[in-house]
Amino acid sequence: MEAAISPKAVLIDLAGVLHTGDDALPGAVRALNRLRASGLPLRFLTNTTRTPSNILFTKLQRMGFTLAASEIQTAALAARTLVRSRGLRPLWLVHPEIAEEMGASAPDPDVVVLGDMGDHLTYPILNHAFRLLMQGLPLMAMARNRYFMEPDGLSLDMGAFVTGLEYSAGIKAEITGKPAPAFFNAALAELGIAPAEAVLIGDDLSDDIGGAQAAGIPGILVRTGKYRAGDDAKQDIRPAAVYDDFSAAVAALLG
Repeated sequence: MEAAISPKAVLIDLAGVLHTGDDALPGAVRALNRLRASGLPLRFLTNTTRTPSNILFTKLQRMGFTLAASEIQTAALAARTLVRSRGLRPLWLVHPEIAEEMGASAPDPDVVVLGDMGDHLTYPILNHAFRLLMQGLPLMAMARNRYFMEPDGLSLDMGAFVTGLEYSAGIKAEITGKPAPAFFNAALAELGIAPAEAVLIGDDLSDDIGGAQAAGIPGILVRTGKYRAGDDAKQDIRPAAVYDDFSAAVAALLG
């Protein structure tokens, strides 16, 4: 599928688009260099909440990608910014790797903030969160992705646990990462670009493409990462364009 898209800025998902695990996807480094040489402003948006932003930056550089730390926008940092701007006292339920970046949990929390804890998530932790929610505390979640691609295959993401807490406590979580419109809008506000003048490239039909388009940003779907055969044929979310990979998407954008 091809589309005539001439953006003034490009928002790019990371995992599944540029890399899987610690390895760059074929052609992605060269394609990003070509995109950067075009002069288009770039922002990298990720719902990854297991890796601190500085480590993620170093990891991407090690793979060969040319980018600035300030160009990376994470769901975890969006949650931290929101919590601080509201003067909230959070209980951070996060992976140990990002605990220092988030800061200490409050002894008397007034909000539960959930990230992807990976193997560190246990029933007692979930049940503690549930009890606080039943006492009236709100739930903030960094993302609600269903799954993600790892080097050995698809893995369950934190969306299942967000939904489980919502169901059991009878509440609705506030999402700070994709697909929340505020997450996309924050990147565009930095760039001074209107939504219709930007484009997002992602591998997740729902959170990347659906989220971007709900914010007024055309979304390009790539058939890598968590993409599943048939995603581009679904009727509820229609990407502006679909390409085999990031390289093909960049080639189409730059003509």
